[in-house]
Amino acid sequence: MKAIETGLPGVLIIEPKVFGDARGFFFESFNQRVFDEITGTNHQFVQDNHSRSTKGVLRGLHYQVQQPQGKLVRVVSGKVFDVAVDIRKDSPKFGQWFGVELSAENQRMLWISPGFAHGFLVLSESADFLYKTTDYYAPQFEASLAWDDPDVGVDWPLAENKISKPLVSDKDGRAKQLKNI
Repeated sequence: MKAIETGLPGVLIIEPKVFGDARGFFFESFNQRVFDEITGTNHQFVQDNHSRSTKGVLRGLHYQVQQPQGKLVRVVSGKVFDVAVDIRKDSPKFGQWFGVELSAENQRMLWISPGFAHGFLVLSESADFLYKTTDYYAPQFEASLAWDDPDVGVDWPLAENKISKPLVSDKDGRAKQLKNI
């Protein structure tokens, strides 16, 4: 496994070592010791989540006001554009975002430290998205940053994927802008 810097401290692309042949492939998707070594952290994961979404669904940009969650995310079926936004008030990168395509084919993962808003846009007909979290889901502390906040300016790949308007939940449709969080 190796980590690739993204320009946002606390957000890393993780590439597993994949062993493949005519029968298929094998890779170790998580190893606590290796993860700690390549990320320079010692987070413990307490919850695993799995979502399935159809093309054009945009989930996010989610965060927890208290009990912030670090997330290790990956796609096991399909393809998404995954985004992290730095919402750490004391960070020199506050309000900046990073996005990367995660897919079953590229088998990449993204490590998102606590203190970031996170979301993804489904680019394939459907996608199965898995993520490990460093703290438990706490609905009373859940919040969303507007996916289309002009002050953040995420460049979602809508047009090139023939998505006229993303499908968002009612909650995400009422999300706050960065200047109001």
